[in-house]
This record gives sequence, C-alpha cells and structure tokens, in this order.
Amino acid sequence: MSTEEKKPLEKVCLICAKGSLEDVYASLVMANGAVMEGIETNVFFTFFGLDAITKKTMNNLHTATTGNPAMRMPGGLPFPTMLGGLPGVESAVSSMMRKQMGDLDMPPVDEFLEMITAGGGKIYACKLAIDMFKLKKEDLSDEISDIITIGQFYEMCDGDRTQIIFT
Repeated sequence: MSTEEKKPLEKVCLICAKGSLEDVYASLVMANGAVMEGIETNVFFTFFGLDAITKKTMNNLHTATTGNPAMRMPGGLPFPTMLGGLPGVESAVSSMMRKQMGDLDMPPVDEFLEMITAGGGKIYACKLAIDMFKLKKEDLSDEISDIITIGQFYEMCDGDRTQIIFT
C-alpha cells in the first residue's frame, strides 16, 4: 500500500469578473478562508467584478434575479424569471440577501476587503477594465494593492502548489 505525500496548497489566485452579490461574496469568502489558513492569497477584480472594489458600488451590490435558475423564493419554490424583471424586485431580493448575510455576521464588502488585506492577502484591479470603465485609483477601495494587467497577475500565480480560481 503506497502512501502519497500530501502537498498542501501554498497559493491561491482568484479572479472575480462578475459584480453580483453572490459572485463577489464567493470570491471574498474563498479569499478570506485562504488567508485564515495561511495560504498566500491574490484576488484580481476585472470587468463587472470591479463593482466590488469601487467605493461607490461596493456595499450596494445586487443579486441577479433574472436568468438565475438556482434562485428560490422563501419556502424553496423556484423563483419565476419574469418576476425578477418587475420594478423593485431586484432591490428587494438584494436587500433580503444582505440582511440574511448580516444575520450570519458576514461583513459588508469593504470590511471583507480589510479583513483579507489585514491577513496578508493582496487585492488587484485589472488595468484593462479600469481603462475601459474610465475609473481611477481614487475611485477604488483603499485596500487595493495595485492596478495590473492580467499578464502581471498570471506571473504572481506561479508555483506547483498554486490554484487559480475563476468565480
């Protein structure tokens, strides 16, 4: 019987390209978990994921209510896609999601970013997306380590015990 030597993960590199509440929190929870486990953590925000690190939008993210087949109403019934398009529904669902997350002591986005960087994680913004959306460094969270290209990010992701995760 052979015993395989375990090789623990040493570095995780996450790419967040979507700006919905559930997509951003998936990245933040995984990044924070990695930091808490002592794993080197780099998070790259690009395209609509930039909403998570833009001061104006970071704490007002919305849940996708249309085109989301996993969306459920209270009680577990499927959420009708057409209902998600009605005025005020997306805001109400997003508010409910934020309340449920608050009830679980999940911090708002700005605090999550602070926790990640306080633990040694690094947060990066995509230069291409920043230029495309005409944002400036001062528009972004103070927790941003740098604005870099995807090539620069990939250079940070070297090593045989590294995982790149796209959310």
